[in-house]
Amino acid sequence: MPPLVGAFLAVVFWGVSFVATKAVVREISPIAIVFARSVIGTLLLAGILRARGESMLPPRASLGPIAAMGFVGVAFHGVLQAHALTLTTAVNTGWLIALIPVWSALLAAALGRERFGPGKLAGLIVGFAGTLLVVTRGRLDGGVVALPATRGDLLVLASTVNWAIYSLLGHATIRRLGPTRATAGAMLVGALMLLPFFAATDGPAVYARLSPAGLAALLFLGVACSGLGYLFWYRALERVEPSRVAALLYLEPLVTLGAAVVLIAEPVGLVSVAGGALVVGGVALVQRA
Repeated sequence: MPPLVGAFLAVVFWGVSFVATKAVVREISPIAIVFARSVIGTLLLAGILRARGESMLPPRASLGPIAAMGFVGVAFHGVLQAHALTLTTAVNTGWLIALIPVWSALLAAALGRERFGPGKLAGLIVGFAGTLLVVTRGRLDGGVVALPATRGDLLVLASTVNWAIYSLLGHATIRRLGPTRATAGAMLVGALMLLPFFAATDGPAVYARLSPAGLAALLFLGVACSGLGYLFWYRALERVEPSRVAALLYLEPLVTLGAAVVLIAEPVGLVSVAGGALVVGGVALVQRA
């Protein structure tokens, strides 16, 4: 498979992931979803590593960074997003997730790794104007902040900051161990961290209650999003210019929008679309600068 085709498939998987999570979270808890997703993703990546003749176990020096990645990027991040989707829509989530590159640029600037010039500042202003539209739905009277959907949007925003931190945190480990090995280790740690909470609140019997559609969505999250998506994405980054690969991420909110309308019949307001367009435009300005 050509690397860019794989990267495109990864973006499609991740765009649909919010819709799949929204569908499953109606039937089981966020912890049960993220635990199953982590276990399935770990097993798939472990099988790929075994087929390559590589060990999944990281060297002792990498255990601390892998544990941090597992908590920040798998356990905490997954539950935060899944819980947010009990309160807000998949469409809003897709628009707001597009802000991750903006946070990444801000973190890099704060650490002195890159300059934050006028172009990036303009993109930041445009992006956050769009975010305000998405979160408030165009109402600035303050009443909308009390809505569950608004609380969900704010949790999604928090998850975008968290993912930018995870990307920064895991960068050196991913380069040192390789993306498949590092991601498999982080998923395993995330699953182990969630295991006590899963055992105390849900247990394996919870999956027997899933409808066929819910089970299919859960398997999609584990196999396509947590397993194949990462594999395809990092494979493309190893072989193609990162800027060409990253440009595909602009499609992710559009994938979420289409999938949410077609698969779960979510309503889409014009204000949300306008705000989302500003978010994507702001991110594009930041990336271009």
